[in-house]
Order: sequence, then structure tokens, then C-alpha cells
Amino acid sequence: MNDSCRAARKPLPTLWSCILGASFVLLLVMFPESARGQETAAFFKQNCYSCHTINGGRLVGPDLHNVTKRKDREWLVRFMLNPQAMIDRGDPYAKQILDESRGVVMAQIAGLTRERAFLLLDLIEAESALEKSQFEGVKFSDRPFTAQDVFQGEQIFKGLTPLANGGPACMSCHTVRGLGLLGGGRLGADLTKVSERVGGRKPLSAWLVSPATTTMQPVFKLHPIEPEEILSLVAFFEDSAKRVGDDDSVAPLTFFLIGLAGMVLVLGLFDSLWKNRFRAVRRPLVSGGEMRTDA
Repeated sequence: MNDSCRAARKPLPTLWSCILGASFVLLLVMFPESARGQETAAFFKQNCYSCHTINGGRLVGPDLHNVTKRKDREWLVRFMLNPQAMIDRGDPYAKQILDESRGVVMAQIAGLTRERAFLLLDLIEAESALEKSQFEGVKFSDRPFTAQDVFQGEQIFKGLTPLANGGPACMSCHTVRGLGLLGGGRLGADLTKVSERVGGRKPLSAWLVSPATTTMQPVFKLHPIEPEEILSLVAFFEDSAKRVGDDDSVAPLTFFLIGLAGMVLVLGLFDSLWKNRFRAVRRPLVSGGEMRTDA
């Protein structure tokens, strides 16, 4: 009886092993596609979302909703890989995109390959078919800015009010007109009229959510700017764009004069030290020469 029971039970582990094995193989087949889709969505959010939406309206760049119906995939991939080359070649649609983007050229995206570009187009097509895309765009308050908003934005820009998530102050790399002293950093662009350049509050706010430049991207990926901080910064940038006067030569002139004064001070110090040293060496030599003459 016991032997027959054991014999009856032997096929069961084999059956369950087959089921589990088949499930495991199925997961192995399905998982790469799922992971690839997640990776593509993350890549789009990190590199494209600051300038483009999918069915959320224009930002700095065009809305990508149904973009594959406007141009063929091969053209789109060539443009994505090297936008400037397409513009330099005189392509009329590339020129149209440039004009509609107020002269802002789409930067080449680090890590973008042909394969990844086609995956991005697959993602855009899939999102375009949805009633509401996950890349419709971040919603920001459209309330009128106040003087307090502008003041708070200036404090954040200068680093006097630290960013909540520990990001560096804008002034360490950028400048706006009228800051005084040295006027801010020169590593990045002058942001005095950045609001006008990108087309207003919505595009600028979206860009600050996920800055896509090679310098800012790795920093603010780990230290994102909070929505209220973005609102204050945009208020400050809009105010700076309205300030009277286009002459931004004061800061470089100040820097030059400070450098010149420092150089004069250093040369004077060296002259004083060398003169004393020269006398300290020359006096014993002269004294020694006189003694030998007397002898």
C-alpha cells in the first residue's frame, strides 16, 4: 500500500517542475521587453521631458503626439541623433522646427543610439494612442507672480536660500544682469532673458523640472528642484527679462579691475621683498670688497 502510494505520487513533482520551469522560461522571455520599456520611458523622462510633451502642448520643442505621422521614422531618427547636422544641411522641416523653437537647437543626447531612438519612437506611438499620456506634462500654478515670488527667486538664485533637496545655487554657474559684484558664474549661459528665449512660464518651468544639459542633468537628477522653488525662480527670471538696459559689461569690467588691482598689489609685494633681499646680499659683498681694497 505504501509502495503504491509513493508510486502514485512520483509524477506529481515532475508535473509541478514542468509547470514552474515553463513559467520561469516565460518570465525570462517577457522580462527583457518589460525592462526595456521601463528603461525607454525613464530615458525619455530624463532627456526629452524637459522640452517635449506627448499630447500636452508645446514647450521649448514641439508636442510629440503622433510625430511619426508627420515624418517617417528614418528622418526622425536622423534628426534625433544629430539635429544640428540636419539644420546645417538645409532640411526645410528641421528649419521649421528651429524657427518654431525660437532659435533653440535641440542638443545631441548623450547615450542615444539608433536602436534607442527607434525604441523612443515606439514609446511615443504607444503614448499617443492613449487618452492621457504619462508625458502630458507637469502642471504648474498659473497665478500672477508677486513681488515676494521675485524676491524669493532671487534669494534661491544667489544661494542665500538653499534649495530644499541640496542642489547647488544657480549663481555658481549662471548670471543675470544687475546682480552686482562679479555678477555670477560664467560656466553656464546668461539667464537674464531665458524666459523670453524659451517661450514663457510653462516651457521654463518644465525645463527646470528635469534640466537636460550634460552639466546639470547628473546633479539635479539626484537633487530635484521643488515645484514652489521652480515657481519662484521663474518669477525672478521673468522679472530679470523686463529690467531696463541690455549692457551686461559691468560685471566683466569689475572683474578686470579687481584682477588688475590684485596684480599691482602682488607686484608691489614682490618688489618690496626682492628689494630687501637684494640689499641684504649686496651689503656684505660691498663691505667685503672695501676691506680687501684697504688691505
